[in-house]
Amino acid sequence: MATANITRDEAAARSQVISTKAYEVAVDLTGREVGDKERQFLSTTVLRLTSTGGDTHLDLIADEVREATLDGAPFDVTAFDGYRLPLPSLSEGEHEIRVVAVCRYSNSGEGLHRFVDPVDGLTYLYTQFETADARRMYANAEQPDQKATFQLTVLAPSDWVVFTNAPSVDPVDIGDGFGRFEHETTKTMSTYITALVAGNFHVVRGTINSAAGEVPASVACRQSLAQYLDADRILTTTQYGFDVFEDAFGVPYAFGTYDQIFVPEFNAGAMENAGCVTFRDEYLFRSRVTSREMDARDNTILHELAHMWFGDLVTMRWWDDLWLNESFAEWASHFANDEIARTHGTGANPWASFSNERKAWAYLQDQLSTTHPIAADMSDLEKVEQNFDGITYAKGASVLKLLVSIVGRDAFLQGVKAYFEKHAYGNTELSDLLVELEATSGRDLSWFSSEWLETAGVNTLTADFDVDGEGRFTRFEVVQSAPEQWPTLRTHRLGIGIYALTGEGALERREFVELDVTGERTSVEQLIGTERGDLVLLNDGDLTYAKIRLDDDSTRTLIEHFDDLTDPLARAVAWTSFWEATRDAELPAQDYVALVLAGLPSETDMAAVSTLLAQAGNAALAFTAPELRDDLNVKLVAGLARLLKESEPGSDKQVLAAKALIASVRSAEGVDLLKGWLDGEEVPEGLAIDTGMRWSITAALAKLGAIGHDEISAELDRDNTSAGAESAAGAAAALPDEESKAQAWTLATGDAEVPNETHRAICMGFWRYGQDEVLEPYPAAYLDLLGRISRREGVWESRGYAAIGTALRWLFPTPLVSDSLVGTYQAWLEDNEPSEQVRRSVTERLDEARRALRAQERSRQA
Repeated sequence: MATANITRDEAAARSQVISTKAYEVAVDLTGREVGDKERQFLSTTVLRLTSTGGDTHLDLIADEVREATLDGAPFDVTAFDGYRLPLPSLSEGEHEIRVVAVCRYSNSGEGLHRFVDPVDGLTYLYTQFETADARRMYANAEQPDQKATFQLTVLAPSDWVVFTNAPSVDPVDIGDGFGRFEHETTKTMSTYITALVAGNFHVVRGTINSAAGEVPASVACRQSLAQYLDADRILTTTQYGFDVFEDAFGVPYAFGTYDQIFVPEFNAGAMENAGCVTFRDEYLFRSRVTSREMDARDNTILHELAHMWFGDLVTMRWWDDLWLNESFAEWASHFANDEIARTHGTGANPWASFSNERKAWAYLQDQLSTTHPIAADMSDLEKVEQNFDGITYAKGASVLKLLVSIVGRDAFLQGVKAYFEKHAYGNTELSDLLVELEATSGRDLSWFSSEWLETAGVNTLTADFDVDGEGRFTRFEVVQSAPEQWPTLRTHRLGIGIYALTGEGALERREFVELDVTGERTSVEQLIGTERGDLVLLNDGDLTYAKIRLDDDSTRTLIEHFDDLTDPLARAVAWTSFWEATRDAELPAQDYVALVLAGLPSETDMAAVSTLLAQAGNAALAFTAPELRDDLNVKLVAGLARLLKESEPGSDKQVLAAKALIASVRSAEGVDLLKGWLDGEEVPEGLAIDTGMRWSITAALAKLGAIGHDEISAELDRDNTSAGAESAAGAAAALPDEESKAQAWTLATGDAEVPNETHRAICMGFWRYGQDEVLEPYPAAYLDLLGRISRREGVWESRGYAAIGTALRWLFPTPLVSDSLVGTYQAWLEDNEPSEQVRRSVTERLDEARRALRAQERSRQA
């Protein structure tokens, strides 16, 4: 059976036969050589490689192979199965292969994506090739260790702008309004980071000062978003990033250009194509946004820039070591943001934001039954696709932060410099990095790899101590535990803070100890004789990656005096401890919501505010027994209204509080308030009811049945853009009537032409709490969907990994979870043969459902 999957063994076998050296790729976007110019384009690949001799194949996903030659002689292509093009048996030595194919544009964000802007009818194309979709544009050896140089020539309308991995060029006229854009040859790189972006882009051109010299740098977006392109800030952040990374890594930027293009309907946040980075254009803000959202975009810019070293200059040999890309880029972006904040006085605390936001993602992912080591066993592409997750990104970055604290910053960066210098333009494995870090630090790190990189699961740390009659420690131990299925006890670099209340109402740190914690129990002799204080905070400074359990007295102190704790990192660690206790059904959801509402007025980290509001909203629904939700919602809405009223007009906190309030409203009075806001009535001072806020209100009113399709259409008329259409689709899916649900379900599960971003909006809008009756048929429909996806039936034969993942994740009936539903779905998994993606996604949803049911029972006991 033909398959798009590629296994690690197949890739290794091919690398025994061939080594790619150079590609010349011509992409004809004129439509003159294909039958359907709206859906197809012509691709010509000339590949030079060396061979040890033997049989192998090239990867290609195409409608048709028109021509194929080996060293100038045609060869039979009838064995092409839509995914692989077998080559004639190769003799030892150098060869040239030429393949002419008719390829297909996508609307799925995979391969060469084509988008026509509804605002002005202009066309935009961009590529997204990770993990293995370059083969959708040209014939290749689609694996990261088959590196080569690339020379790309594009035939396109002369008034288009064309970006690739090489510096931009002007077109040469070829008639009929078309031009030839012939780009220079790139440095050596992997196929998945090659790129083509073309269309009627609005471009702001600039330069970056690099240790390698002046680098041309452009920032671009589609014409309809030009007014929102804040190119100066983007280029400033980029320059700061170049300064930090070139200094820290000791290796100049390796590529000849640095273009950053904001593109529509993008599946991820951004992609690190060498010198040609693409971002989802939701990062161009059309409405009032908070500093947290701006900081998050800065972090994404720095993350992709870090990839120019971690991933592009030095690339993992196979996807087992994806963490060498993503964990490092995640760590490096926050490292750079911290350096920038201290150097340029931005006022942000990037590591506190990381702790509040990104580590929460890691802890959630790592406590699922599907968790995996950071350095994972990825035997094929299907497994790789599933591991772009909180382990590979946020846990990996957390563990790297820990490693820096263990070996020291200077030794860590010296090791990284040596790693880049030794392996530039090559491929590596985990051991290649550890060798350099061991050399610069003088420490054996094999234990670190085995404990932290090659095992899964999260440890829990608890303080166990005795005090005398004067309140001084007579014994202090840190107790470490691990989940039964992942029993590894690790070495943690741990900060312990002892805090006391002052007469002025502050909760100040009086003592601090930093030490290595190993095994089940670690004695902390430094604290013997020290006053116990009011708060004992393990992981103060957030050096390690672990769940923290507070003792009863410390818990009471924070519940009563959270406002008095001012250190951002200490607050982040404390917030995480309370959230994990809630998720573990140790703290009732009602208590967590009350704690958040009490602590938010004094919270200054906007990532914390955003995360806490989302967690409180989730706790009030998923973690609260159904019969208790209405009462808790009244308290939540009242608290949010109070926070909104007390927030400074026009402030970030006001915006976040307003959005949380909008999402939480259920009462008739709340509906009237929101409708008034849409009409400009009783709007809080300083709060802008702009495009983004209007769509938030529209979605909230739609899920309550307070408006219908006519009102949604009227809102779309006000915002007749692709983003507006996506928001309208999500709002329509939320309407609580049978016809709307049926229409949304059909679009989500039976229409292959729905673009991925619209599809995501529909799936995310479909399931809503409080719509039990109208949603009753859909748990069974979801089971049917699982079968169709596993069998790749109907639209699921052609829909890509991202759309499948969206459907599996967001069409799971979360609001209707019960013991019976969990049992039914678990039985289905056991009695059927689901695909790997279906099995993993549903298993994760069931894990979370069981956790929610335990938390709901705890809420009943409160």
